[in-house]
Amino acid sequence: MNANAPNSVWTPQGWRGDASAERIVPGIANLHSHAFQRAMAGMAERQTNPSLGLGPSGGHDSFWTWRETMYRFAARFTPDALYAVAAQLYAEMLEAGYTSVCEFHYLHHAPDGRPYADPAAMSRALIEAARDTGIRMTLLPVLYMTGGFDERPLGERQRRFGHEVDAYLRLLDTLRAEQNATLRVGCCLHSLRAVPPAPMREALAALPADSRVHVHIAEQVAEVEDCVAVRGARPVRWLLDNAQVDERWTLVHATHLDQGEVRDTARSGATVAICTTTEANLGDGLFPLRDYLDAGGYWGVGSDSHISVSPVEELRWLEYGQRLVTRRRNIAVSVGADGSDSVGETLLRGVAASAQRSTGFDAAALAGDTLVLDRDAPAFAGATDADYVDRWLFSGNRNLVREAFVGGERVVVEGRHRDREAIARRYGETLRALLAD
Repeated sequence: MNANAPNSVWTPQGWRGDASAERIVPGIANLHSHAFQRAMAGMAERQTNPSLGLGPSGGHDSFWTWRETMYRFAARFTPDALYAVAAQLYAEMLEAGYTSVCEFHYLHHAPDGRPYADPAAMSRALIEAARDTGIRMTLLPVLYMTGGFDERPLGERQRRFGHEVDAYLRLLDTLRAEQNATLRVGCCLHSLRAVPPAPMREALAALPADSRVHVHIAEQVAEVEDCVAVRGARPVRWLLDNAQVDERWTLVHATHLDQGEVRDTARSGATVAICTTTEANLGDGLFPLRDYLDAGGYWGVGSDSHISVSPVEELRWLEYGQRLVTRRRNIAVSVGADGSDSVGETLLRGVAASAQRSTGFDAAALAGDTLVLDRDAPAFAGATDADYVDRWLFSGNRNLVREAFVGGERVVVEGRHRDREAIARRYGETLRALLAD
């Protein structure tokens, strides 16, 4: 470990600071990211033309109308543009306290659907952005084959996402050869509507035994209804019954679960990636957190579309959403022999417990990913070991991360990424070019 890295750790008993009374927390794993979408944050907040009638929502704005805006924006990206946007995003993540990211990547080809001369060009742009910023990455190339549960062909704006299974597996083989101390490559099924059953089984059977598998699932009510209509079961139930779902799996969103799905997802050992700010922004719904905690399920958070790049906000609003629907306070607690009556401690332990399962990095590697909080911040005045975490997560919007370490290497100093200015300059130039017309 780098000599400058902090030597304190989070323990079940509470906070343990070093001789200088630093306040140190584990780096947080961002379990779900679409890097290119950071560039369109705030650009889909105007009402669309209700006469378009896009998607199952008819004349109302919803996930489905937002998706049309996203498709138009995605068509503008080149490998160079993706690198610039991803580097900006990853620097922001590190400053905010995310030290690893699971990148759910489906911009594979040129906008017309033809592969680049190097079929891995877009993937390599993400790998380079992660390497240059210093964030730990699990790259998840996406298998995307059909436009719905009825197996319709991909639409024109989806063509750059598509792969047949053989080409997809070749891409995984190419990228796995580049794995290193801070890079893992996993498998990603875009969703059940985008991967029919037979190709899903073929792809899964070809994976290494330790490969991580991520999938969007049960994000929208319309998705649940379509799955029932075509496959005769709700999406999470269908997946549990038709795949060997275990601790290697991460179910992204899983917003709409019945009680049996809550119980059996928890029993499977899979992790749920909850993306609270994006799910709120898109009007998806609220994950049944209390029931899932009671069932002993693993979970983590992701910033998904990056309308917010803050683990504090994801965790805070995960709790606040539960308070709004139950009209009670302090929902996410795990009181018991190994638990805590602190909401903040329960939330932080939850994301720490899922990091290894979802990212594929071992505990020894993740132990070098730590954050040093700004002990001199007004929010921490008079703070004690017992209330530091709650103060961090529930005391406003000032970023309290002073330093961030990945694998023992310091990448954030005094709250600023080491290459912030150069990265931001390139991002600004790139975004102006993307929006030029």
